[in-house]
Order: sequence, then structure tokens, then C-alpha cells
Amino acid sequence: MPEGNEIHRWAERHAAAFGGRAVRVDGPQGRFLDSEVIDGRKLLRVMAVGKHLGYDFGKDRILHVHLGLQGDFTEGSGPLPAVRGALRLRMWNEAAVKRPVVPGVSKRHAWYSEDDGTGHIAPESVAWVELRGPMDCSVYTQEMWETLLKRLGPDPLNGDGPEKMIARVGKSKKAIGALLMDQEISAGIGNIYRAELLYRARQSPFTPGNQIAETTLRSIWKEAGVLMKAGMVDRRIVTTKPKDRPHKTGQALKEEAHYVYRRQGRPCFVCGTKVLTEVMAGRNLFWCPVCQAEAKREEN
Repeated sequence: MPEGNEIHRWAERHAAAFGGRAVRVDGPQGRFLDSEVIDGRKLLRVMAVGKHLGYDFGKDRILHVHLGLQGDFTEGSGPLPAVRGALRLRMWNEAAVKRPVVPGVSKRHAWYSEDDGTGHIAPESVAWVELRGPMDCSVYTQEMWETLLKRLGPDPLNGDGPEKMIARVGKSKKAIGALLMDQEISAGIGNIYRAELLYRARQSPFTPGNQIAETTLRSIWKEAGVLMKAGMVDRRIVTTKPKDRPHKTGQALKEEAHYVYRRQGRPCFVCGTKVLTEVMAGRNLFWCPVCQAEAKREEN
């Protein structure tokens, strides 16, 4: 599932490509039935909160997109292509119609770890986008959007402070590894950032929230903003520090990008202990039992 860095990246790119102008929208296979509500209207802004996108076409016309586990966009700079595959929605500007029918450039986004950051189209050159596989793609009223915002926790990429997160974590007996995945506590942090932020804080994921120092939570929040902002640049999520990588200089190799995420059974870069994994909050959790040692863990 895309995390907050990628959602905010889409918001920035789509605002640059379509914001402030009338855009065309349709659901060519009957998978999006509300296109007539927003088709041809001016896109006022694109909002990103946590893992949610909101395309504001005016009062009670907010296109809500939640990519979920399978959703993704394809972008193109040439003319609008023929309909292919399970296409939910497409959006295009006048450039997609006026440009001559010659081969353009398109980019289908693979699983983020397979994307090397090359071949991306400049946002201002994007003429169309296609959406496939989202968990939700529907038109919200203003009331529905505001209800969503009230439910979500603070978002580090929107400049939100950590106070609400700290207050809720401090009252909970749940493990911090589960709390960080709760979008009502912190919006946008997902499985990758959960694992990596806890490692960088040398914090056991099994520690109850009410036993974690406020200074630790503030540090985690501050690092979340920095790392997620960096992850907006080219979709790569790099959380390791150069001094901890096998290759100390140059760009982090794919296998050096993370401390613990998806590195189960392999040695920790810092202490050499094998990274462990188990399911927590419905997703695979990864941690180093030495660098993230817990004072005491109660077994069920």
C-alpha cells in the first residue's frame, strides 16, 4: 500500500498538471459513475491527507481516491491512449487532445522498490493520468471530506505537530508498532516507515504506548517528516544512514535502503543480529532484537 510520501507526491504532480484549469474526467468502462459531476469543471486544488487524495472541483464535488493495496496511477505526456485493462478513471487536460498523434511518454508505476527513480515525466508535461485498482474512487460532499479529516490523525507531511499523536499514544496500552499503523493516530505512516522509524529510534515495537518517553515520540515524528519528504522525490524510500551501509559512499543500493523492512533472516547492518519478523496489526513487522531490545515482553 502506498504510504504518505507517495500520496503527497501524487497530489503535487497532479496539481501541477491539472490545477487551476478545466479538466476532462470519465470512467470509460462504467467503473466510475460520477464522472458527469466533475467532468469539464476547474480543478481548484489537490489535497493529500495521510493515505487519502482529494481533488477539489468546487462545493460538494471532491473526488476522493484511496489507493489501498492495489491502486496505482499511470501517467502520460502524449495523446489520450486507447482504453486498456481494468481502468477505473482517467483525467486529461487540453494537451492530451491538441497534441499530434505521435508516440508520447507514459509511466506505469511498479512496486516502489522496483522503481529506480528514472523515466518519470516532468509534472508540467503530464497530459493524462489513468487510475486502476483503488480501494475507493468516489465523489465526496464537503461534509463527507470534513468528516474524514476529523477521523484522521495528524499528518507529518502537512506540517502537523505531534501533540495529538503523543496524547493518544500516551493513553494506550497497545504496542507502539500497532499504534503507528493506526491512521487515526498518525496519518500516512505505513508498514515501511513503521519498521524503519522504530529502528532508527532504537525502540522496541512491542513496548506499550504509555511506556514510551515523550522525547522518543517527538523524535520519531520529526524523523517521519524528514524521511517521508525525501521519499516524495522519486518514490524511493531510503532510511539507512551512509555510515551504516556496507557501501559508505554514493547512492544507497536497493539492498541497503532499509535497516529492517523485508530484511528478515539477514544480519542487522549495525550489530549483525538476524532481523526478525512477525505479524502485527495485520502486516508483517520487522525488527532487530538487539538494537531494539525490549525491557520485558509478556507472552500470551
